[in-house]
Amino acid sequence: MSGTALLLTQALLYFGVMAALFRLRRLLGLGVFLCALGVMHFLETYLAAVFFIELPFGLLSPGSTVLFSGKLAIILLFYIREDAETVRQPIYGLLIGNFLMVALVATLQLYGPPVSLPGYNSDLTLINQMGVLMIWGTTLLFVDAIALILIYEKLRSLLPTSVVLRSCISLGLILSFDQVAFFTGLHVVTGTPLSALTGGWVAKMGAAVVYAALIGLYLALLERDAAEPSAQPLSDTFYKLTYRHKYEELLDRSGQDVLTGALTRERFEALGQPTLARSLAAGHKTSLAIFDIDHFKSINDRYGHVAGDEVLRRVVDCARAEIRGDDRVFRYGGEEFVVLCENMTHDAALAAAERMRIAVSQTLAREFEAEPTISIGVATFPDDAASIRGLVAHADAHLYEAKRQGRNRVVGNRPARMAETGQDRAR
Repeated sequence: MSGTALLLTQALLYFGVMAALFRLRRLLGLGVFLCALGVMHFLETYLAAVFFIELPFGLLSPGSTVLFSGKLAIILLFYIREDAETVRQPIYGLLIGNFLMVALVATLQLYGPPVSLPGYNSDLTLINQMGVLMIWGTTLLFVDAIALILIYEKLRSLLPTSVVLRSCISLGLILSFDQVAFFTGLHVVTGTPLSALTGGWVAKMGAAVVYAALIGLYLALLERDAAEPSAQPLSDTFYKLTYRHKYEELLDRSGQDVLTGALTRERFEALGQPTLARSLAAGHKTSLAIFDIDHFKSINDRYGHVAGDEVLRRVVDCARAEIRGDDRVFRYGGEEFVVLCENMTHDAALAAAERMRIAVSQTLAREFEAEPTISIGVATFPDDAASIRGLVAHADAHLYEAKRQGRNRVVGNRPARMAETGQDRAR
């Protein structure tokens, strides 16, 4: 069999089996697909280090050209049909599993030379070389996989209708980077000749074309009716791929106000400006609403602090019920709260603030004799301010205007539509 026919046969076999397991993930479970994906990594690295074939354009290894490129293509297909939070599982599993394998092999060296068996001598030199290359290759795979997905997402705005072309360009760029980086380590460890760099690169560009076409064929024939997930800001995708949002969720839980369950002012100071920076990079608006409880001091004086504390808790509960899941509520001061709404226009923020106001007015009127209400000021980045402090100041000015106008109202750059209920009018 010729070298080209060998590579193409292996590519079709590899992608065909992995794509079939992926297609059957609902029936067999995702674990079957992920295990098959992980098992191949040792063979990829081994072949990339020791097995080369000669083609007219240079030396190349099926392990690198077919198996490694195929793994990246399968990971990209996984992302296209699932999401960043799902595809990160094999990315991190491969990273941890291969580092564990290298660590276990290293501990065997502590025993000393193994017992010789008749007719067989263990090749510890190869094991040591493989360990170094495994660490280097695994690290590159981790970087490659995350960068591949980010580049694919970036190309959405340029090539919104062509999944195949986006896949081909993304794979081509990442495989070019990986070829240079992995060959550098391979050359240092094993002395692989320079012809393997150029030959491997040409072969990987061919692999990018073949695998992109196979991805398109799979999607057209087997999952035509499945819609591609909507585009997200690159920062959101990166945070999900790197578990950054889980870290932020942990910080959120550790930075909660004990009484109300809202996030603390310290968390607001930490999250505010980075939120605006993400919005600026993505070209989105971010709105901020600041509200406090009308005549709260008189509620404490008349009904006691226990009742006042319960009013604070219920106000936050009502506010949370009227905002999106990703919006954050912070306790900014005693009875003053801030709601930070990323990717929300001013008009949408005014409408959300009005819903909060009505919810508090109606709900708390049934629960408390004091019938608490709230006043709200709204501001939007970047229209009203360029910094988080400026945004707070702008919203705060609107809050004081709401107080001046008689309380229990929303004030922003435009009047909020007052969808009053019978109870509101009765006041």
